[in-house]
Amino acid sequence: MSEKRGGGSLTALPVIETQAGDISAYIPTNVISITDGQIYLEAELFNNGIRPAINAGLSVSRVGGAAQIKAMKRIAGPLRVELAQYRELAAFAQFGSDLSKDTLDRLRHGERIVEILKQPQYEPMTVERQVLLFYALTRKYFSSVKVELVQKTADDFMKFIGERYKEITDEIREKKDISVELESKIKTVSEEFIKSQSHS
Repeated sequence: MSEKRGGGSLTALPVIETQAGDISAYIPTNVISITDGQIYLEAELFNNGIRPAINAGLSVSRVGGAAQIKAMKRIAGPLRVELAQYRELAAFAQFGSDLSKDTLDRLRHGERIVEILKQPQYEPMTVERQVLLFYALTRKYFSSVKVELVQKTADDFMKFIGERYKEITDEIREKKDISVELESKIKTVSEEFIKSQSHS
């Protein structure tokens, strides 16, 4: 928009309903080619209780990296790849019972990623909460937590930080980055939290 009209930009969000999930049809492919990315929502994921039901493999952002704070870029980098690997392995695991320890570990980790990414409707999440939960997740601090308890453990983890180490969330919010010193502190706090859970 012109400076005379206050500057800024205009955002359009075209919504397309696909036929049987086919994004290679004429209209979806044309819209995808002219937009800055797409969020692909899948009925199967929704019906399985994964909400928002975003298919991370088919969703693309061409501006996501530019819109993220440095802390998020540093921490959440591996998540997309790990989630895609999990989906691939989960489909493969349905046909085989004799799975290696590495495959089982990746499946367990993937299940926890899916749980952390679930979000209740009308409950926006602060960026510092996202960064801290993704840190704990990518560093495998939740790997020993039962899948059905992951959301509760995530809430307990944030409560633990909020009550005892509020300066961590304050620093992420203010500096929008994670220094080496802060990352070391988050590591120590995460380990302290996991120990407190195992004793409770």
